[in-house]
Amino acid sequence: MDKTPRVEDLLKFDNTTVLVTGASGNIGGAIARRFAEAGARIIAHSHQNVASATDLVEALGQGDVVNADLTDAAGVEDLVASAAPDIVVNNAAVQPVQALADMSIDDWRHVLQSNLDSAFLMTQCAASYWRANMRGGSVVNIASIEGLDPAPGHAHYATSKAALLMFTRAAALEYGGDGIRVNAVSPGLIFRDGIDQEWPEGVQRWQQKAPLKRLGVSNDVADAVLFLAGPAARWITGINLVVDGGMSSQNKW
Repeated sequence: MDKTPRVEDLLKFDNTTVLVTGASGNIGGAIARRFAEAGARIIAHSHQNVASATDLVEALGQGDVVNADLTDAAGVEDLVASAAPDIVVNNAAVQPVQALADMSIDDWRHVLQSNLDSAFLMTQCAASYWRANMRGGSVVNIASIEGLDPAPGHAHYATSKAALLMFTRAAALEYGGDGIRVNAVSPGLIFRDGIDQEWPEGVQRWQQKAPLKRLGVSNDVADAVLFLAGPAARWITGINLVVDGGMSSQNKW
């Protein structure tokens, strides 16, 4: 029997709990807001900026704020058990700029742990929870186009995102039989307040080179996440959806 959802239901998330990590940031906040607009209950995670996550939830008029260290296995297990999510969006990350020659092993480990270990633990614990409750689930990992093409000063960041893309495929392979889908979204350069002043040459270069001639906005990423997380993508798992205005479609020489 064909159980294909009706078109009008493809982006509805009523009676769905969505856990967004790093919800206090630009992209994380947009993801939470978009899911809320689509009817979902929001669990907004933040570790370093709980006040902003609280402001977000108050503006939404619903949801809960959680503060957890996502590199701590026991803490993540408790977080997932208490949140009882249907969808997990692994968005929390750090992105320092540092020359490889000046990078210490602690600098390297901090970025890998923040960006990769957190997604590993969140995905593993969520899948364990869904398996125990005999239900499916959906994970969307926020990667980056730097997981495919690194930028100078981002050796640790680009490596973490490249590894996250491979982890997405591996998790999709192992959890698919349980009805658990795992996908990734790789954003390009996304507008945020102040970026024009902080990096004018980069913004100008992007606008000139990108086929769609603009920076992305946080809702460009959020809308891709909603697509992958929901019933419209019910037969999609293990993929990386690049959201970069066509920048990566160009040749590299």
